[in-house]
Amino acid sequence: MSHTENKRKILVTSALPYANGPIHLGHMVEYIQTDIWARFQRLRGHTCIYVCADDAHGTPIMLRAQLEGIDPQELIDRMKAEHERDFADFHVAFDNFHSTHSEENRFFAEQIYLAAKAKGNIEVRTIKQAYDPEANMFLPDRFVKGECPKCGTADQYGDNCEACGATYSTTELKNPYSVVSGATPIEKDSEHYFFKVSDYADFLKEWVNSGAVQKEIANKMNEWLEGGLNDWDISRDAPYWGFKIPGTKDKYFYVWLDAPIGYIASFKNYCERTGVDFDAYWKDDSETELYHFIGKDIAYFHTLFWPAVLKAADFRLPTGVFCHGFLNVNGQKMSKSRGTFIQARAYLDHLPAEPLRYYYAAKLSNGVDDIDLNLEDFQQRINSDLVGKVVNIASRCAGFISKKFDGRLCDALPDEALYQQFIDSGESIADCYENRRYSKAMRDIMALADLANQYVDEKQPWVLIKDADRQQEVQTICTQGLNMFRALIAYLKPVVPELAEQSEAFLNAGELNWSSVATPLLDTEINRFKPLMTRIEKDRVDTMLEANKALLAEAAALNDRTDNNNETGDLEIDKDPISPVIEYDDFAKIDLRVVKIIKAEHVKGADKLLQLTLALDDNGDVQRNVFAGIKSAYEPADLEGKLTVMVANLAPRKMRFGVSEGMVLAAGPGGKELYILQPDDGAKPGMRVK
Repeated sequence: MSHTENKRKILVTSALPYANGPIHLGHMVEYIQTDIWARFQRLRGHTCIYVCADDAHGTPIMLRAQLEGIDPQELIDRMKAEHERDFADFHVAFDNFHSTHSEENRFFAEQIYLAAKAKGNIEVRTIKQAYDPEANMFLPDRFVKGECPKCGTADQYGDNCEACGATYSTTELKNPYSVVSGATPIEKDSEHYFFKVSDYADFLKEWVNSGAVQKEIANKMNEWLEGGLNDWDISRDAPYWGFKIPGTKDKYFYVWLDAPIGYIASFKNYCERTGVDFDAYWKDDSETELYHFIGKDIAYFHTLFWPAVLKAADFRLPTGVFCHGFLNVNGQKMSKSRGTFIQARAYLDHLPAEPLRYYYAAKLSNGVDDIDLNLEDFQQRINSDLVGKVVNIASRCAGFISKKFDGRLCDALPDEALYQQFIDSGESIADCYENRRYSKAMRDIMALADLANQYVDEKQPWVLIKDADRQQEVQTICTQGLNMFRALIAYLKPVVPELAEQSEAFLNAGELNWSSVATPLLDTEINRFKPLMTRIEKDRVDTMLEANKALLAEAAALNDRTDNNNETGDLEIDKDPISPVIEYDDFAKIDLRVVKIIKAEHVKGADKLLQLTLALDDNGDVQRNVFAGIKSAYEPADLEGKLTVMVANLAPRKMRFGVSEGMVLAAGPGGKELYILQPDDGAKPGMRVK
């Protein structure tokens, strides 16, 4: 679709990053995709407001804050500052970045809940809830793992399956275990509050098929609709970090209820700062548009639950929900063990932002297919396209204009027909941006860059400048070349805003917008050319990867310190000081024994664990089975026959791999630098460590 005739008023959002960890390059696919689209709309002269917020509620944040010994507010404030810094350095230009732990979010969560309740869409039921008997707490969905009840995939969270997309309750999981303690959850009765999504089934069938959702997503949602919608549990039991449900003592809004409300709250915060009419964007859809950019993994929430909630509370519905795929690195899913789970900060510390913005744009379509960050191809494409094609045009032409013609362009283009091709391409490129077909837009822009370079190659200004009678031709050739460069930069401006800003300063004719291309730059002075972009060398990419591996190793070591048997890697905390002081009587309860490792083996499906068979006597008659997070430092064969020390009276813990009957002791910063404790010669299995 093309919207050149009327000025539009658009509100756009990205999914809210979770305030429990750093931004990584997988996250950046979405924010860069959204930012490009918002910048394009502004470049076309439309009003486009881009808002977002940190998703700051839920049990993971509460537990991480406890592990760090800080208040949850301190944690979310720190993460918000880190997120905003990383986004800014990637040139993601939010008009407002807020937090779901805000008064605006509390207000709208309560308002929406009460509106749904008044319409009879809220029902209170007593349900069986997963409960950790060791940690003495009800377990939120994300703190129970097990096998999907629909497809059987192992290691899935308690609310939805990442393999088949099914949603279910935690009590439906097969072979569940608590992420908090490893214990098998028990069931306890609890009173919960449900939003009756089923009340909106007919409405959702119509809306999902209205064109507001991509066809492949609509097809998937139609499968859910045909199977019947389950009502949505929007409450969680204390302890929980979030907003209390009005009229209750110990019930809190489920994080997925108030997270998308963060879109509304962030925009309200923006309106309070700027005076923009809130109702025009969230109540009345006659003159405004609303778009959500999200990952395909959360399509269910955004295309079924969210529109139903908005309908219940009499808010306007999204004009469109745009889903994208995941990021792979070098053809494989991002992996911490392979070092390809790349943090945004690790990238930014060693490489500029705009090459990645361009590479993502060159890969992105308007579908939900995954994209691949192939690091070798990334390096070659940036050097070929941005440096070798686009910037090269300016560097080849600018020097002649500055040195021989006092920096002045001539008053007419020598090949108006060629330049008209650049003008004529504008609408088709704009249509690609509008419909999120960024890869097609980049191909079309680079095809124009090839035409520009071919023109300069054929005219050979570096030869003509040596002929005193033909030097004037050089001015016209370079004027043509610089105008084609200017058109390319205008079309690339949503993708590479910093390069565009530097080019605008060089061209000395103000800010470029989409219509600038129609009027060539003639009979005006340009500034002296300065290098706009440098090649990306392989050693910089390698250095970035090594730095990222160091960050991942540090995070893994910290995970091990918090819980040696926590294999999930969900909690990545900063280094904490010495643990709180305990009494001697507490320490005396710990039975430390020398043991012999009689068998060690890998654990299928575990990134950190080895399974150890330990003997507590010389004959091996008394044995214990222990899962130990030491895989990064040891090969199983190297451990067999060694003596070490274990906590022998630790209560057995059921894990998804089996029962762990104790804990071996190890020290070190983590990764390969992790060392099991080994007693001196003369020690024998079964000896108590005093």
